[in-house]
Amino acid sequence: MSCRPPSRAFELSRLSRALLLCGCAAAGTSQAQQAGSLVLEPSVVSGSRSAAQSFDLPFSVDSIDRHQISDGQLGINASEVLTRVPGLVVQNRQNYAQDLQISSRGFGARSAFGVRGLKLISDGIPASTPDGQGQAATFNLDTAERIEVLRGPASTLYGSNAGGVIQVFSRDGVGRPRIGAETLIGSDGLTRSHLSAEGEADGVGFVLDASRMDTDGYRDHSSARRDQTFAKLNVEPDEDSKVALIYSSLEQNGTQDPLGQAWAAYKADPRSVAANALNFDTRKSIDHQQVGVNYERYFGEATLQTTAYAGKRSVIQYLAIPQAPQRNNPAHSGGVVDFDREFHGGSIRWLQPVDGVSGDLRLVFGLDYDQSRDDRRGYENFSGARNGIKGNLRRDEVDTVTSLDPYAQATWNIGNWTLQGGLRYSTVEVDVDDTYSVGVNGDDSGTRRYEKATPSVSVGYAFTPDLNGYVSVGKGFETPSQAELAYSQGNAGFNYGLEPSASTQYEIGLKARLAEETRINAAIFQINTDDEIVVLENRDGRTSYQNAGKTLRRGFELGVDSQLDEHWSAALAYTYLAATYDSRFAAGDAIIDKGNDLPGVPRTTLFAELAWKPVDGISTALEGLYRSKVYVEDSNTEKAAPGYAVFNWRTRFEQHVGPWQTHQTLRLDNLLDRQYVGSVIVGDGNGRFYEAAPGRSWYAGAGVEYQF
Repeated sequence: MSCRPPSRAFELSRLSRALLLCGCAAAGTSQAQQAGSLVLEPSVVSGSRSAAQSFDLPFSVDSIDRHQISDGQLGINASEVLTRVPGLVVQNRQNYAQDLQISSRGFGARSAFGVRGLKLISDGIPASTPDGQGQAATFNLDTAERIEVLRGPASTLYGSNAGGVIQVFSRDGVGRPRIGAETLIGSDGLTRSHLSAEGEADGVGFVLDASRMDTDGYRDHSSARRDQTFAKLNVEPDEDSKVALIYSSLEQNGTQDPLGQAWAAYKADPRSVAANALNFDTRKSIDHQQVGVNYERYFGEATLQTTAYAGKRSVIQYLAIPQAPQRNNPAHSGGVVDFDREFHGGSIRWLQPVDGVSGDLRLVFGLDYDQSRDDRRGYENFSGARNGIKGNLRRDEVDTVTSLDPYAQATWNIGNWTLQGGLRYSTVEVDVDDTYSVGVNGDDSGTRRYEKATPSVSVGYAFTPDLNGYVSVGKGFETPSQAELAYSQGNAGFNYGLEPSASTQYEIGLKARLAEETRINAAIFQINTDDEIVVLENRDGRTSYQNAGKTLRRGFELGVDSQLDEHWSAALAYTYLAATYDSRFAAGDAIIDKGNDLPGVPRTTLFAELAWKPVDGISTALEGLYRSKVYVEDSNTEKAAPGYAVFNWRTRFEQHVGPWQTHQTLRLDNLLDRQYVGSVIVGDGNGRFYEAAPGRSWYAGAGVEYQF
């Protein structure tokens, strides 16, 4: 079989040549093998909206199963397992006040807190607000059946701010009822207790889960307590319908915020914090609850799926803004952020197979509606000479963000070809009702509406039963978040002039199965973005943003999963990403040159794992993670966070005695005790860009479960 380069949207680079060589080798090998099912083959719904084997889908999508989520992991942060997905960069800030930093092919890398630019979804319920800001901390890993990660052009079908999609699916309660308890201890005062109950009774499945995590934190002033609860009831009223009721909550009171570190301070003592963090007692409290319902009904071959949800979130955060800027600027909104959010929404989707045509044609028509309403206040973070307490009111407004998105998709399998396309029309409206107008602090009330059609087309071809190739193209857009709109240059109120960024994404990929027990995914991609949203200036503790012309992202992803034999398995996830500015622009007094790297995006990321299961009930694995250096701001002149490589080891033991099941876990992270920067705060105005990762750390846990 010959293997010729396909037509391309950009000049072939060393990455594309590597991909083509990989494809030719895979094609030759697959022809020599007998066709068969792959043990490692997952079924996913992301992208196509209905269950399909990921191998057959003409775009990049990966699934992390329940075993990978729980085997030797702590169950605290999604960073524990998302590192095995190529294209993702997941950085644990070691700061529970700011949550994880997650980017997909460079989208989301600039986020100063939480996750933005990616769509987070849990059981069909958005974990991202309509403006694109999300919190991975709301994911409950204890109850997760699988996590799906969609990247590339197909992700644009999920609307604005969908540079990638991360979906968590909880398991249904099935089988005989069982109860369980688990405890975990570890370095830096970590303790975690976990209680669970699940099963099925009288036709009603249930999953109940509650956990508490406490830690002193690796760095000074970084202690946290996190309480999470989850409840799910699933029932089938008749043979044609399913209903699931879901409740979840997250509570963090007084979570300390150690802020970032200057380079000299980090090198002198990686556990250190800035004096202002202690002076103002920087901290954050979160209280989040939500409830949702999923309903699915079959009408012959067609399917109706609906979701409705509602919730509330309260946050109060004490920042380290000095008194002087607040006293001297009447328009300053203060150093305490205080808001109460109510959110709700729903979706309806109709899945319809089409008869009377060649092959298998399936259509999807849907509508998504989401709204969040923030009663937002700002206060001075001092009173008289005392810092770190709530002072005078400096901001009072109601911010409402609403999105309404109709969409249509089609998947057509005909012979060796797979064609998938879709169109979504996204509308995002931001409304500000400012009730605080004092002196020169004027009325910032106003409305801004963003709307755009985002098409995506993917074409796949099965060269052999074990080798698929595909080409995918899509257009997407990313609206500014409320945090990015909040301040104009010079702290002059809402920045209604900030435009959304628009991107065009291209992807060429190959998926191969070797010897029925090895799966290889490889893809090259290019993303052209106009009006990229970047930092304009940092002043008086506030960041304002602007549109910066063009950016260019080119990269290569390789994922390998292999069951080497009965006892050994291996996994690899490699990403090369050159993310650069494609035009020159001014940021305050600085000129950012074309060709500069986007901050927060390492060029090379590599995850590898070798696992051994000598007998049933015993498993152990060695993990390795490498990341190249990361620039911390747009000019690329500040000290880049150096590259690093770390190794982790884990083992798990399980015992079954009658109705009892017990397990023990031991984990050692950073085996070589490497000192390194685990994450960076992009564009920090105080030059405190660096967040230290822990040295060698140990964790030990044990659990018991009883089945009735």
